[in-house]
Amino acid sequence: MPYDHPIYREMGDRSLLVELGNKIHIDISQRVRKLFLTIEKTALKEVVDIIPGYCSLMLVFDPLETNSRSIQKKVNVLLSKMDTFHIPEPKEIRIPVVYGGEFGPDLEWVADYHGISPEDVIRLHVETPYHVYMIGFIPGFPYMGELPKALVTPRKETPRTLVPKGSVGLAQEQTGIYSTSSPGGWQIIGRTPLSLFDPSNNPPALLEMGDRVRFYRAAKKEINHWQG
Repeated sequence: MPYDHPIYREMGDRSLLVELGNKIHIDISQRVRKLFLTIEKTALKEVVDIIPGYCSLMLVFDPLETNSRSIQKKVNVLLSKMDTFHIPEPKEIRIPVVYGGEFGPDLEWVADYHGISPEDVIRLHVETPYHVYMIGFIPGFPYMGELPKALVTPRKETPRTLVPKGSVGLAQEQTGIYSTSSPGGWQIIGRTPLSLFDPSNNPPALLEMGDRVRFYRAAKKEINHWQG
């Protein structure tokens, strides 16, 4: 649950972990996002990188310019003033998905595991709005939740050596999208033609922490421009 006060953990001589809670929860995630944007807005010159997670922020700093104690004091000041800063509303994005077949090789397995039909899996997946908790694993990969209880699904016992770009998967209580081709162990139920990561864009990732996502079912012919 959310902490009344943050917990600080030194991570070597150039990083400070700021923990705001101890479980995956949308309220904690929103607070992480707010602190992340607040630090970005105030542009702490000593902080060279900010890495948000489910319940925490990793602040990377230049040890020749400052130390973790100084960063902690500044973060405490920002936390006390955080509610006075304007934070932009998260984006709402609809993502097309072609489910099953060559694009969703695990759809039938997921349906059998839950004792429902593939159509039920698709219906449940598109009916649910998802919160983007964080971006990680590979650039642009969104961890989104939560899945409806009827779709909570274990990872594959043996990960694939290659999951195609755009693959939409399930793992435990979350759903995600492979932003580039990669090894992975999520249960793949479909694929989107949208590009989730392009280093030439600003920002390079389509989705950001805090965004809201709705999937919708697309016809196979709608992704005939898919580049693989």
